[in-house]
Amino acid sequence: MSEFSTIGLIGRLASESTQYSLQRLVTYLSKQDVTILLDEETSSAMPDSTLKIEPRSVLADKCDLIIVVGGDGSLLSAARAFAGRDVKILGINRGRLGFLTDISPEQIEYKVGEVLDGKYVSEERTLLSSMVYRNHKPVSQSIALNDVVVHPGKFIRMIEFELYIGEQFVYRQRSDGLIISSPTGSTAYALSCGGPIMHPQLDAMVLVPMNPHTLSSRPILVNGDSDITLVISTSNNLNPHVTCDGQTHVVSQPGDEVRISKANKSITLIHPSGHNFYETCRSKLGWASQTGTH
Repeated sequence: MSEFSTIGLIGRLASESTQYSLQRLVTYLSKQDVTILLDEETSSAMPDSTLKIEPRSVLADKCDLIIVVGGDGSLLSAARAFAGRDVKILGINRGRLGFLTDISPEQIEYKVGEVLDGKYVSEERTLLSSMVYRNHKPVSQSIALNDVVVHPGKFIRMIEFELYIGEQFVYRQRSDGLIISSPTGSTAYALSCGGPIMHPQLDAMVLVPMNPHTLSSRPILVNGDSDITLVISTSNNLNPHVTCDGQTHVVSQPGDEVRISKANKSITLIHPSGHNFYETCRSKLGWASQTGTH
């Protein structure tokens, strides 16, 4: 008997490929000894379904496994919704790269079957907490699995800020912004801006400047327990945006402080047995695929 008795399904809307994979998944799971629940938003993509529908806010309370069908963006959204909850998350990739959603559509029955049989790898992923302070009072709070990005928004202008790590002043910088990434997010936006790849089990954060005004500015890797503070310079003539996972954002004002630290919440991702982070890098990033000789 599977350790998973109630499985919640979440799918990216407005995607025919996702709808096809969701239906294929439902067909398979309906033959197993499990209860299937549909996320309220996802149900609109399957109007003919007779499955029980639950709001996402309570899905984690009723399920022991959540299966996300879509791209990494879909899983990032689910991760923030279920952070700190006692539920495991599995991803089926209907997006592009799919570093987090690692089951391919043609493997659904085989790989999901393995997971139901207990053949999977489980890992805890930490999240980042982002808070914006104005006049020493908090005005917003968000969490991110991948990254927190301070950027100029729709304007193509540099922004100026001061960076502190703990109580230590690091620098005053003019740039297109700064990415503060978790190990999970190191293969996302941070990578495209020249940041290092971090193994997801590292207890660290990386700070990656975006097109800095000085060639000597480089990514900085810090301990995962570090407290990061960006002070938005009062000389800015625009209001920088603070974005979490590219999906939620708040507009700051000159003089605001943006504080980023490790969140006190985490999520549990599971992968099919045999999952290997470096193999994922080889296949997703186009590294040489020859088998090692060791």
